Amino acid sequence: MQLSKYHDPAKNKELLAAILNDSMSIGETTKETQELFRQIKQEEASEQNTICKKNWLERLWSLLAEDHSIEDPHHYSERVEGDDVVPEWKPGLDKQYEELETAMVRRVNVVDFGAVGDGATDCTAAFQKALGNGQVDVFVPAGVYVVRKLELPSWTRIAGAGKGATVIKLHGHAPKRQRLLANQNFVKGNHHISVENLGLDWNVERLGDAANTSAGNNFSSCLTFANVTYGWVKQVAAVNPGLHCFDISSTIYNYGGDGRRARGGSRYVWLDRVNGYGFGDDGITTHHSDYIFISNSHFCDPSGRSHKKGFSNSNGIEIDDGSRFVWLLNNSTARCFGGVEIKAHATSSAATGVFISGHLSVNDNRSFNFRHIGHHLAEDPQSLSAFNIAAQRLVSVAPVFTDMYAGSAPRALVVSGFKNVAINRFLFIGDPDYDYQGNPAAAIQYKAARVSLANGRVAGFKKSSADIYVAGGKQGADRVVIQNIRCIGSAEKPVKIGKGHTSVVVENVKREKVYQT
Repeated sequence: MQLSKYHDPAKNKELLAAILNDSMSIGETTKETQELFRQIKQEEASEQNTICKKNWLERLWSLLAEDHSIEDPHHYSERVEGDDVVPEWKPGLDKQYEELETAMVRRVNVVDFGAVGDGATDCTAAFQKALGNGQVDVFVPAGVYVVRKLELPSWTRIAGAGKGATVIKLHGHAPKRQRLLANQNFVKGNHHISVENLGLDWNVERLGDAANTSAGNNFSSCLTFANVTYGWVKQVAAVNPGLHCFDISSTIYNYGGDGRRARGGSRYVWLDRVNGYGFGDDGITTHHSDYIFISNSHFCDPSGRSHKKGFSNSNGIEIDDGSRFVWLLNNSTARCFGGVEIKAHATSSAATGVFISGHLSVNDNRSFNFRHIGHHLAEDPQSLSAFNIAAQRLVSVAPVFTDMYAGSAPRALVVSGFKNVAINRFLFIGDPDYDYQGNPAAAIQYKAARVSLANGRVAGFKKSSADIYVAGGKQGADRVVIQNIRCIGSAEKPVKIGKGHTSVVVENVKREKVYQT
């Protein structure tokens, strides 16, 4: 199976249904997943007493931060709409979009302000005049429009003639730290902004052979929403950014330590049918922001050039530091380090409260990678924030070694450090001729706890040591339930459990030599 950079992510739902071949309805599957999560979830008050020593830099960052909580004050859940699963708050966001349409008092064409879509003329001033102070619907006809940067005020929609027809391109003399498209005010924040039906080209070629294409923090991306409430990104392609294609972010990133998060995060943002490639770090990333919905999107083939060569943690979709309450629906990734990575750096709070329904990962090094760096080893502090992931209908196809991150073993799934994780109705497909060098297809490890893997299939990992490995020892996983798994033409050991385990439950795991429908 190949998913190119021109893959249409609107087809993901159909592809996933055909590959999974599961007769259970989305509604029934979602109820089953929610029940599995309910069974393994445990309140964390008794464990949130770990004292983490902070260095002077973390203490300085912490002064700019606020407390991080894993509890959703609204207690939002999932809502089944037809054969989709969406956040319970989505109808409210749809009403806000109607308010945006009502609030726009001007509808303009950027060409009428002097913009020329010839790929050469600097159109920055024309766009600024068209955008004005907001309450405007700006249409951008087909063509390539060169700008030095664009900043969108509140109550603004900017729309083109289609992803491949209208392209906004960063000027050849723009600095490395430039954002191509962003909201206007990162400090006070903005609201009601929509970007639709166009392409964004960060023009990394202008940097030549620069070893590092990004300038740190949330600079160097195609689209940045920082401190935005009520945002939409629909049918947008973003290519060749120095850092990220799309960054749903806080005013600035924050590294004040576990248990703290940045101020000025974004809230209630929906990205739908977006795609990108050539990104220096991640396709989509979220930082210190709440209530984000990412659907029907595709990311592939990162450059990895924001990292040191051989250490490119470039993910298709990354739910990163301090992010909370994020929903993913029917997305796809290919040839990235991680397909979906839910994580945090050691000096930040982990993402928490993530729900995934449907994801197709093809030839990513680690299809699904859930971890809190710096909270894995026996001597590391327990994470205060790495909790609560529920996922269903995950498909991993042929994970591979990659030069992007030298030495990283291929995995369909890794859970490290996270607690309260339920994964239901999954399919992990390996290449039976590929040399996995004795590495397992899936690993539950490094102080992960209360993890449930249920109703899944693993096939084709013939040169793996096990289909599912549960690590033992002082930094091993704890309280893991593995049930109703078919291992088909795959590893010799369906499930391998590390030494010293007394808390792993394995039920109804069947090994089959040949796949039978």
